[in-house]
Amino acid sequence: MTIKKIQPDKAKLNQIVADARRNQELREQSYRGQALKLYPWVCGRCTREFDHKNLAELTVHHKNHNHDDNPSDGSNWELLCLYCHDNEHARYEETRFGSQSVSKSSAPESTHNPFAALKVLMEKK
Repeated sequence: MTIKKIQPDKAKLNQIVADARRNQELREQSYRGQALKLYPWVCGRCTREFDHKNLAELTVHHKNHNHDDNPSDGSNWELLCLYCHDNEHARYEETRFGSQSVSKSSAPESTHNPFAALKVLMEKK
């Protein structure tokens, strides 16, 4: 008995991907555009200034790390350069996951020592 593979409709899959990307761009542009109108084009951490040539390097950071929280007054946003934005997220992840203490397992510790007789074997040579 042979199993017949069903080929996915590539046109339909391409349309789904295109729609998802377009919707993501629209979401990003909406709060990004608002933030760029509200705030001066300066990184909130390192105070690097931006113009139309390098504006793509200026990102909108969500202060509470919730990307769905986009109030129109911009109270959850700050403009950060790419480097400061990456640093902020790294620090956040470090505090979120790095402070977890490693719990000791209930499994017994290993008592086997593979080199226990090594000294005796070395002395024989």
